[in-house]
Amino acid sequence: MSNRVSPGAVGLVLASCASLQLGGAVATHVFPHAGPWGVTTIRLLVAGLLLFAIARPAVRDWTRTQWVAVGLFAVTLAGMNGFYYAAIALIPLAPAVTIEFIGPLLLAALLSRGAREFLWVGLAAGGLALLGWDSWTGESLDPWGVTWALVAGAFWMGYILASRRVGELVPGQGGLAVAFLLAAAMVVPFGAGGVATILDSPGLLGLAVLTAVLASLIPYSFELVALRSLPPAVFGVLLALEPVFAALIGWVVLGQTASVALLVAVAMVVAASMGTTLTARR
Repeated sequence: MSNRVSPGAVGLVLASCASLQLGGAVATHVFPHAGPWGVTTIRLLVAGLLLFAIARPAVRDWTRTQWVAVGLFAVTLAGMNGFYYAAIALIPLAPAVTIEFIGPLLLAALLSRGAREFLWVGLAAGGLALLGWDSWTGESLDPWGVTWALVAGAFWMGYILASRRVGELVPGQGGLAVAFLLAAAMVVPFGAGGVATILDSPGLLGLAVLTAVLASLIPYSFELVALRSLPPAVFGVLLALEPVFAALIGWVVLGQTASVALLVAVAMVVAASMGTTLTARR
């Protein structure tokens, strides 16, 4: 892989971040009718069906080891997506993404076992503490929304490990396609009522499909192309800007305001994520 940074690839990653958060913003308009788990089910199902049609994985030839890896990957996808949507149904996009980011930051520190990585986690924890203080003294964040964001972050940790394993064992995009479908099946018990509501309304179905395209297909496709020409460190730094895009999309699309304390907390978590990426041991 070339170490030269392609402006086009940078643009794809930034567009991916924007698309992901825009998809979340669209999803919030469906939550009052179908709930976050109903939207999650449709999103995973649509993304899985489209990707399966494109990848056409030879699942009959998969070994038990491959199926177990894909199954665990599906568990992390279901939890990460479902609990994140449960979070943004209760709290604004920016604090939800900022809180969720503690998961991959903590994983990076645990895997590296280096003191400086834990310092970055400490910086992120300081940002979360600032969020807590802002919630206590200003506009309160729903405790369940915060809890679901933390749970989503924990599943994000598992997603990082599981996706790496699937990438090693399953060629192409077949592993992701099947994992999407399995994840959709896993969340059906929680979202069945919402799915029925969505399928009964062409307008809601259109918004749900748009959510799947914006929050799953576009980000994954853009990042896959970008990774071919971007150094991993640059890619990681760009992804660290997701809380910024969450704050921007939340403000522009949903009219969600951000206090000074929230913006400082976002900056602290972004800095911690960038620092973790740039100082990671190779």
